Amino acid sequence: MSVSTAAIDESVCAPLPVLGGDVRVPLVTGGEVAYAALDYAASAPALRRVWDDVAAYAPYYGSVHRGAGYLSQLSTDLFENSRATVAEFLGCRADDQVVFTRSTTDSLNLLAAALPADCQVFVFETEHHASLLPWRDARVTYLNAPRTPAQAVETLERALAARDPYGPALVCVTGASNVTGELWPVGELAAAAHAHGARIVLDAAQLAPHHPVDITELDVDWVAFSGHKLYAPFGSGVLAGRADWLREAEPYLAGGGASRKVARRTDGGVDVEWHTTAARHEAGSPNVIGAYSIASACKALKEAGFDALVAREQRLVTGVRAGLAAIPQVKVLSLFGDDAPRVGVISFVVEGWNSSHFAAALSAEYGIGVRDGLFCAHPLVRTLLGSDPQEVGECGAPEAEPGERSLNAIRVSFGAGTPDEHIERFVRAVGELVREGAQWKYRTEDGRCVPDRGTAQH
Repeated sequence: MSVSTAAIDESVCAPLPVLGGDVRVPLVTGGEVAYAALDYAASAPALRRVWDDVAAYAPYYGSVHRGAGYLSQLSTDLFENSRATVAEFLGCRADDQVVFTRSTTDSLNLLAAALPADCQVFVFETEHHASLLPWRDARVTYLNAPRTPAQAVETLERALAARDPYGPALVCVTGASNVTGELWPVGELAAAAHAHGARIVLDAAQLAPHHPVDITELDVDWVAFSGHKLYAPFGSGVLAGRADWLREAEPYLAGGGASRKVARRTDGGVDVEWHTTAARHEAGSPNVIGAYSIASACKALKEAGFDALVAREQRLVTGVRAGLAAIPQVKVLSLFGDDAPRVGVISFVVEGWNSSHFAAALSAEYGIGVRDGLFCAHPLVRTLLGSDPQEVGECGAPEAEPGERSLNAIRVSFGAGTPDEHIERFVRAVGELVREGAQWKYRTEDGRCVPDRGTAQH
């Protein structure tokens, strides 16, 4: 079975060049094939533009902020200009801060550490663990999974109306689900939060690579995202937004760069005056290349034209969903229903298949990389699968034999660098595996489903 993407005019918007686009991988059935990277929701391949920009800068690398030499000054300018580029990409307000972090997880943990005393936090159970778990020192209210965008707003409004009206409060919400790809009503949730005196942070890890994110237009207080999902290399992230809570909090890390003045006291102790800028939470030598790579990715996406990128991706989404819908044994997971707008992230289960077995067969027999598991969103996947909240399940392959039921799903995800052929191969492969079964035998090894080398199925 194949899916037609003929409607896509690649002369208007071709896939953006990415690293690894020419990598070939072996198949257990013999020969090799171009690798189809369809796990963008975990880590998108780096744009070649980003890699080229980083390579061009690398010979000029120097320590930032504290060096008098030419390379240090050049690196400092590069680092701070990257901050300005990210602020423009996000539509930041004039007094917002852009803090460079390691990832979305790091960004949200930083914000959690900066919460005012006795802060109430409201978070839906549908969140990725990066935004579900950091709030350990706050009073947290976990909200049940809504089944429509309107229900999400109503659920939040009810919870906020019942809260202590005098203390600080924060709402944390995703922009696009890392499981279903569905877009959340961020603007409406922000309005509800502010109407009840709360602030809101947007987890844009899955939204920013696929759709424009504008802090001012959405009226959110903070945005967090990761470079490795935005077509940049690993190890960099951003927390951008209002400065006051960040400025008033103790530094996330104590050390050089976060401190403006340090002096010994007569009693033998130390007095410290901390920065009030983003540097307050960027102690130590910063990841200059990571910051620059994020800025380069931001520029590349804007220059390519987000409208064209979104339109192309939506055609791919439509094609994949139509292809899967034509296979009765496939169930696509969704909170908001078939008509909900979504990005290129789709999770599904296949009747009669262990999800880890199916994902392993896609890789070994077709050269297609997808993800199986609970996608670091355990409560959400359990809700979507209709399972008991206490039923055993974990990220990664379970200790279940191929063909046995598992509390897992399969996720295919794609974006600006995905060629049409990868999508067509994926839909065809799903259909063939369902109709004809795997060509190879598989076994569980060290928690992973792997092909049993040298043992064909038939």
